[in-house]
Amino acid sequence: MKYIILVPDGLADKPIKELGGKTPMEAANTPNMDFLVQNGYSGLTKTIPDGLPPGSDIGNLALMGYDPKKNFSGRASLEAANLGIKLQDDEVVFRCNLVTIKNKKMADYSAGHISSDEAKNLIEHLDHSLDWPDLRFYPGKSYRHLMVVKTNNVKTMLAVNTTPPHNIIDQPIKKYLPNGPMSDLLCKIMERSSKVLEKHQINKIRLEDGENEANMVWLWGQGSRPNLPSFKEVYGLKGSVISAVDLVNGIGRLAGLNVIDVPGANGYYDTNYKGKAQYALKSLNKNDFVYVHVEATDEAGHNGDWKAKTECCEHFDKHVVGTILKAFGNKPKGVRILVCPDHPTPVALRAHDRSPVPFAMWGEGIKSNNLKNYSEKVAAKEGLKFKSGQEMVQFFLRSK
Repeated sequence: MKYIILVPDGLADKPIKELGGKTPMEAANTPNMDFLVQNGYSGLTKTIPDGLPPGSDIGNLALMGYDPKKNFSGRASLEAANLGIKLQDDEVVFRCNLVTIKNKKMADYSAGHISSDEAKNLIEHLDHSLDWPDLRFYPGKSYRHLMVVKTNNVKTMLAVNTTPPHNIIDQPIKKYLPNGPMSDLLCKIMERSSKVLEKHQINKIRLEDGENEANMVWLWGQGSRPNLPSFKEVYGLKGSVISAVDLVNGIGRLAGLNVIDVPGANGYYDTNYKGKAQYALKSLNKNDFVYVHVEATDEAGHNGDWKAKTECCEHFDKHVVGTILKAFGNKPKGVRILVCPDHPTPVALRAHDRSPVPFAMWGEGIKSNNLKNYSEKVAAKEGLKFKSGQEMVQFFLRSK
């Protein structure tokens, strides 16, 4: 049996006035996901456990079949795993966004979706210029980077209150700065980063070109040395993960999955949707499981762009789900497919939501409950089928 999990990050949404009261999922043309619903099993699942924040770290851990309450060690530590950063017991790692601050407000959580080459230059310059003892910066992709700090009080630093920058767009940053014991150090680093970055030639050029400058690093999502059992140990399957973001790939590496790089996969609207599906299918020649994550729908939600989110939903349906269904001739023999967002990212909110999300699973041994199409409204009528993402994945992988 081949098992395929497809994750359109943040796709679930709320009704939007400009779409006539529909969500992007409802407004989009999605014949392939509708096929899964009409011929498979669908409803709602709760991917974000009570007491944990509605982040992609929590949601994707759940959709890989892990219990976030037991296995979550902090978002940044998951990303560090993908960059090959081996954390020591006396180190804490922080997610380090390159952001744009204007008039003391969070103008852009991604510095205009800065290119990886520009960002690498800035992060390496910052690492050299700050010259701070026991502090290191590591470049990642686009605006997403990491900072590792050595400390004698890991527990206290892990407890510092930090806020994801994509949750405070257009908000004054003062009340969202790190706070609590040991937060002064983090605030000082962020303040000094601003003085270093705003003078860099890359930012001068970006301003001249009318692009948002990367004029500060924003520290959040801290974590410690992770400990995650392998996917094969838990589920008895060898597999792969395909994503353009370090977070998801980091979970995959920690889970012992093979991380596959796809040319043109960039985590944004113009990612290589079809290439992800093609590489996923190829991976199944040697493995029995593949996890395919697409970030574009989440980015559109954070940008408050309902049009782009609708279009990205259609691209996901046609080029990811459609390509995989076609490879199996739309026949369930020997395959199971699960489609599920990790959490909602409502366009009106421009931030993550902890509401249950619609899932659709289809394949050999999966009994149909005869629903009409893939949407929040239809799934809600069927109700909550799984109390956790972990429970849903266990059913998907183990049910007969």
